[in-house]
Amino acid sequence: MADEKKDVSRRDFLKTAGVATGALVGGGVIGGLIGYNAKDGGTATDDEERSGGRADQSAGSPGGRMFFTNDHDFNVLSEATERIFPEDDLGPGAIGLGVPYFIDHQLAGAYGNNEKEYMQGPFYGGEATQGYQSRLRRKDIFLQGIHKMEQEAQSRFEKSFTELEGEQMDEIITAFQKDEVEMQGVAAGFFFRLLRSAVLEGAYSDPMYGGNVGMEGWKMKGFPGHQAAYIDKIESEEFEEIDPQSLGGHH
Repeated sequence: MADEKKDVSRRDFLKTAGVATGALVGGGVIGGLIGYNAKDGGTATDDEERSGGRADQSAGSPGGRMFFTNDHDFNVLSEATERIFPEDDLGPGAIGLGVPYFIDHQLAGAYGNNEKEYMQGPFYGGEATQGYQSRLRRKDIFLQGIHKMEQEAQSRFEKSFTELEGEQMDEIITAFQKDEVEMQGVAAGFFFRLLRSAVLEGAYSDPMYGGNVGMEGWKMKGFPGHQAAYIDKIESEEFEEIDPQSLGGHH
């Protein structure tokens, strides 16, 4: 039976699992999208083409960067997001969808500063089933996590994270997923879940927030976005393919 089971790529998993477009995906809802829960190597683009700082591009992202002042930090983040949501024959990956810029913009605002959470002590170690328990704000968790990914790359492979092969990146990100990396004030697994959720949100959110460039994330899902009305189509007996519409008015 085991030989008859077909490996499922990361993108195929997203496609067949019915992940709700634009929904917030919490830890454990769809499992890890990389590493030991996905086919080795996934469906990412050629590693040599992706490595070397291709992520450091501002084209297609409104407003450029707002949070990351260090190019290398931003490039590490970008490559990590691409491993979680890779480009393939179905469409662009995280970098092509502007997900790193979406995360950058979110960290610069209320999300990164935890403005809607109670952030006063006392602080206790939370259980895996509990929500946000860290004294650190999301922007600090992301920065620490990115720096830890770079440290792991140097320690394991004596290379920068952005210079690694795809499977080497997966090894490091999977170590975070399994809570095998020591972080201060937060569990590595919690950082992984924050990162994974942010990637999916950036891929499927309205383009006005900096991700889902060209509404390509919606197009891959066949999601119509924000239509003013369906009155001219609701009684149709045929399946209607509708060009997506953004709140920002982009087509």
